[in-house]
Amino acid sequence: MQCTAFATADEYHLGNLCHDLTSHGYVEIRSLPRDAANVLVIGTEKSAKEDDPGMIFFFREGAVVFWNVEEKSMKNVMQVLEQHEIQPYEVALVHWENEEMNYRIGEGQSKLHKGEILLNSELDSEEVILQKFAFSNALCLSVKLAIWESLLDNFVESIQSIPEILKSRRKVKLSHADVMQKIGELFALRHRINLSSDLLITPDFYWDREKLEELYDKTCQFLNINRRVKVMNEKLQHCMELTDLMRNHLNEKHTLRLEWMIVILITIEVLFELARVFF
Repeated sequence: MQCTAFATADEYHLGNLCHDLTSHGYVEIRSLPRDAANVLVIGTEKSAKEDDPGMIFFFREGAVVFWNVEEKSMKNVMQVLEQHEIQPYEVALVHWENEEMNYRIGEGQSKLHKGEILLNSELDSEEVILQKFAFSNALCLSVKLAIWESLLDNFVESIQSIPEILKSRRKVKLSHADVMQKIGELFALRHRINLSSDLLITPDFYWDREKLEELYDKTCQFLNINRRVKVMNEKLQHCMELTDLMRNHLNEKHTLRLEWMIVILITIEVLFELARVFF
């Protein structure tokens, strides 16, 4: 069976989304503990294979994870979801930066092995939902990070010619407002990664749930979450240094222009005084 994750927007309106989905015949699953906040779990009878009921996890941070849901039903859910997205991403980017994993139900402890998820067949339904939540949580982080990586790559591409322009002493065709906008974009992206997400720490939910924490951490390791965040922060730091250099360059040009204006004004004043004295 297949588990598929997408990041489609900055955030979801989960309350309205739940009401809309239940009106379309989907069923809300409420067995998650109260401290598993900011997530909506939906069940569907339209599963891709009969071995496991279809299940969907919606995370408020703008990601959705489908477990064994048939493709037609998945498309229908995505269409409903579009009405409840805040700052949606481009559709092509959403489908390009998805994550897919195969999973099966069998004997033995639940685990992630060589990219395939095994769910213990002896678990009751509530335990299965909790373990699917842990795997989904990690997949959610991965697809969100993939979107941010893509946004950062686009940003890097937009400024990659500037070092060569500065090196060749040509004029940088960016105004002070453009530079400040670039700096703002960088700060917003850095804020999302380091302050608005759980990319750098294990969520509090797992602190007293060792087995779930192990599944979550193993999945994050497999998806290289920490390494990708580190590489992205290094890129962000490099971009910050470059935009600071551009801002300082523009400030120096502005200061030089002001100095020349002052010199010219003083010269004019001296000329007027000389003219008044001699004429």
